[in-house]
Amino acid sequence: MALPKERIYTIADIYALPEGRRAELIDGRMYMMAPPNTVHQRIVMNLSAEIRDYIRKKRGACEVFPAPFAVFLNQDDKNYVEPDISVICDKQKLTEKGCQGSPDWVIEIVSPGTKHMDYGIKLFKYRNSGVREYWIINPVTGTVNAYDFEHDRGTSQYGFDEEITGCIFEDFIIRGSELMK
Repeated sequence: MALPKERIYTIADIYALPEGRRAELIDGRMYMMAPPNTVHQRIVMNLSAEIRDYIRKKRGACEVFPAPFAVFLNQDDKNYVEPDISVICDKQKLTEKGCQGSPDWVIEIVSPGTKHMDYGIKLFKYRNSGVREYWIINPVTGTVNAYDFEHDRGTSQYGFDEEITGCIFEDFIIRGSELMK
């Protein structure tokens, strides 16, 4: 007896979800998303503002987009994510629907139900799709894992009490504790 085939989902399935339901799509597999908690949203807002202010001060061309913001990673119909924060420096990737291709910098804030995704599936997917820098912020452990894919420097792990430095913006520095205020 043959095993039943797993359904392959597409972006059309994402757009067909009922109003208010959110999901991500990685290699044709759909992952439903729960609403974020207050700490998660506080970190997203504070870090988005810090990065935006940094870019403005430097008169940079990059833009910051907090979730929900559509990222069509591989420009196919089987990969769609909504990173907590996306920084895009190539304006040609931006369309009315979102980002066509990989953002330069992606930041995910870990929630209890997203650890497997953020540290595993998304880490692999972001690296292989051309993301230059990836941060995973874990408010429970008070740590930030910063991956520098552009320079292939591996991972730096920071505690919230330490200064966290950027990879693509080398003089961008922030303390994790500032994100919780």
